[in-house]
Amino acid sequence: MTREQFIVKVEATQRAFRRFLVALCCGNAALADDVAQEAYIKAYLACDSFREPDKFAAWIYRIGYTTFINHRRAERPSSGYEEAREAKAEETADSSFAYQALYAALDKLPPKERSSVLLFYMEGYSIKEIAQIENASQDAVKQHLSRGRAHLRGLLKQ
Repeated sequence: MTREQFIVKVEATQRAFRRFLVALCCGNAALADDVAQEAYIKAYLACDSFREPDKFAAWIYRIGYTTFINHRRAERPSSGYEEAREAKAEETADSSFAYQALYAALDKLPPKERSSVLLFYMEGYSIKEIAQIENASQDAVKQHLSRGRAHLRGLLKQ
């Protein structure tokens, strides 16, 4: 894939990709932008070896998802007990965004359930495509979707 082809593909998918990442990051737009930037850099560096331009969206989603998971694993608590307690009491969703309750509920889901729900319902990916993005079996994706729906249903009723 050439630089020009990469730019065209990024421009065609960036809105949906950012929307996915903002939802994956539970409304934290700054974190979503950081993850997107890192994912685009990784994709650009690997674009010479990418051979399936028809599957660019799934490829960039997979890189973004993996980047998000790696970021979550690398997070280290850097505050004391009182600061952490106060932060937990605040809403984790971006207060300026219209979907606070949904983002707060999504934030409580495990990452695999959250990404499966978002990719399936928000982005319209099939179970097979989600399995490829998440590097999981189709049965695991079905289980993540089922559990994610049940958890969201319970969390949103509260």
